[in-house]
Amino acid sequence: MAVVLVTGSSRGIGFGVASVFAREGYSVVLNGCEDKARLAAAVDDLRNLYNGNVIGICADLSDYKQAQDAFAQIETAFGHIDVLVNNAGTAYFGLFQDMSASEISRIMADNLQTTLNASHLAIPHMVRGGAGCIINITSVWGVAGASCEAVYSAAKAGVIGFTKALAKEVGPCGVRVNAIACGAFETRMNDRLDPEEKAAFIEGIPLGRFGRPHEVGELAVFLASDKAGYLTGQVINLDGGVL
Repeated sequence: MAVVLVTGSSRGIGFGVASVFAREGYSVVLNGCEDKARLAAAVDDLRNLYNGNVIGICADLSDYKQAQDAFAQIETAFGHIDVLVNNAGTAYFGLFQDMSASEISRIMADNLQTTLNASHLAIPHMVRGGAGCIINITSVWGVAGASCEAVYSAAKAGVIGFTKALAKEVGPCGVRVNAIACGAFETRMNDRLDPEEKAAFIEGIPLGRFGRPHEVGELAVFLASDKAGYLTGQVINLDGGVL
């Protein structure tokens, strides 16, 4: 049975992605770093829905030692992972000049360093086995940039550059690396918008709505499948037509 690790998956897009993988019969590793109760509830939800092999690991993957410990737990439970979905991340909305140094470091760590650390630990097994798939969840703001989200945009652009470079590096070993650049989705990250702001945002989306977390999961499962066996180094915009 194939094993997938979805980082930042106790809620939102990450949980939506993990849910689709669980539905498709994968053994699933959920991950969160703050709310242990929420993570435990997410594990229970997936077990109850799909009667599958699901575990939760509470760890801040931007810390390499914690990431190593998390992968050791995965090895004990499942032996290895076949698919890594790097979803963990946080946002900051405000002027760049108003950010503190610690806020800048945190946004870069949560969105980029977590991806680097998890990928670094996942790749050796994939390379040895001559197969594997890494899917990086990035943002359309990493493609186009967003006012008042400068550091977030920079971090997500870094994820895109990493995706393209790593795909070339590990492709000869049979490992594929792609990214999904998400637009506006129905998640806690967009709860800051009041109804008027949300309506104005939706006016700029050709499909006229926010995305739904499970839609990211459907695309991720496709990218992990043999149907996408010749697809690597790509960044797919999932944004309702914004870009």
